[in-house]
Amino acid sequence: MDVRTLLLQQWASCLDEEDWFPPLEKVLENITLEQAIWKPVEGKMNSIWELVSHLLFYEKRLLMRFLGETANEPQAENNEDTFRLPTKTFQNWIETKQEYFYVHRELEKILAKTEHEDLYRQIPGERSLVLELKSLALHNAYHIGQIVFLSKMQGA
Repeated sequence: MDVRTLLLQQWASCLDEEDWFPPLEKVLENITLEQAIWKPVEGKMNSIWELVSHLLFYEKRLLMRFLGETANEPQAENNEDTFRLPTKTFQNWIETKQEYFYVHRELEKILAKTEHEDLYRQIPGERSLVLELKSLALHNAYHIGQIVFLSKMQGA
């Protein structure tokens, strides 16, 4: 199996193909606004929506950098800022999910059509596409586990 095929499988398992953990699209399918913003305790614990926003931040930043659109990439002063939410409305929750699904699929399309040598080309401000997507897939799996746990805590 080549690196692209392996990475495409990992990438798909994070969004819409069941593997060792449920894919994020399925986990978020019926999450209400109330469940999305719920936290078991105040403080360092993040909500489901905050975790999705965090995942979106890093995927969108990689996509913008890969496309050379660094002026449009999301900005954050530190990692904590990547968990920021817009106004907590049902519409904004839906839009966050939709944007995440869109960005994830755009990165998947790029991976599927990128020539082998370009997989290893350095992206401005990042490592190569293959290394960044590998790291993001692991990062996603980690946070998907947290999202699953938070949803189970709420009976979802």
